[in-house]
Amino acid sequence: MEPDAQAFLERILETPSPSGYESPLQEIVRVYASDFADEVSTDVHGNVMAVKNPDAPVRVMLAGHCDQIGLVVGYVDNEGFLYIQQVGGWEPLILVGQRMTVWTADGPVPAVIGRKPIHLLTDEEKKQVPKLKDLWLDIGAKDKEEAESIVRIGDPVTVELGYRELRNGLAVSSAMDDKTGLWVVMEALRRADPEKLDCSLYAVSTVQEEVGLRGARTSAFGIDPHVGVAVDVTHATDCPGVEKKQEGDIRLGGGPVIYRGPNMNPKVVEQLVAAADELDIPHQMAASGRPPGTDANAIQISRSGVATGLVSIPNRYMHSPVEVVSLEDMDRAADLLARFAESLHGEADFTP
Repeated sequence: MEPDAQAFLERILETPSPSGYESPLQEIVRVYASDFADEVSTDVHGNVMAVKNPDAPVRVMLAGHCDQIGLVVGYVDNEGFLYIQQVGGWEPLILVGQRMTVWTADGPVPAVIGRKPIHLLTDEEKKQVPKLKDLWLDIGAKDKEEAESIVRIGDPVTVELGYRELRNGLAVSSAMDDKTGLWVVMEALRRADPEKLDCSLYAVSTVQEEVGLRGARTSAFGIDPHVGVAVDVTHATDCPGVEKKQEGDIRLGGGPVIYRGPNMNPKVVEQLVAAADELDIPHQMAASGRPPGTDANAIQISRSGVATGLVSIPNRYMHSPVEVVSLEDMDRAADLLARFAESLHGEADFTP
């Protein structure tokens, strides 16, 4: 991974982007993409769209969502503790004891998730999985008045952000879902050779995937692509407790995952596989028997329909503060999509 690309990855992973909220991350994306894109724009929904060769008649859209799961302040009690609602799919057990950040108008406020200590739980309570209503945020306020002078109802909350590298080219951070996909589509756009592009190539940092694929729906409508490829994460099955017979054999470091199934146009899939084979890019195949909960779902049925593909980055411990991916898988995915875009021609027909 090139130093500038590595720095971009670390920066976006250390920048908050809770789903449904304006995020400074999108300004980082705009600035980064302006160095290599012909045009960069932002729509009213917040999607950032960078494009090379915008006047070509065939439009190709690469989508990676920038939003991460989070929380939102919903209530402040008399003692100054904050109660929260979830934004996206959390398992409350994962949140117990986490360091958090409340993103206020005046800046970040450190917080922790509190729960009654194990010593004070009844035998019945010890048998129960905690619910979000049983948890609270502690910012150290002495009472309701002080807490409300610092935070407002509706302020977004994320786990404490941070990026660390593990052994064997692996990296850990919250929000690998799906800032890895955002990184891949922007890198694919940067790496695509304008002299070889016979299409308009859009890389889109989509918003609000975690609350209903909303940004992909609006950006795909605006771009009106002929071909669309979503880049998201998928479950790595090379760790204990995951059933390969149901989820497939997906390994960190095995390369990007190319999906087949009813959400994926078969000709797009075959061209992705052909591009990987031609360049000896290691890749993995996976199946999905129904449209998955990714931007590919929304892109496929935009307007009169889009020839759609789904490329995924294997991810351990999804929707947790310690999501783990392979940096090499990401690098290979960016190369794959750049070569895929270069292989498309104006006369290409993706009708099944």
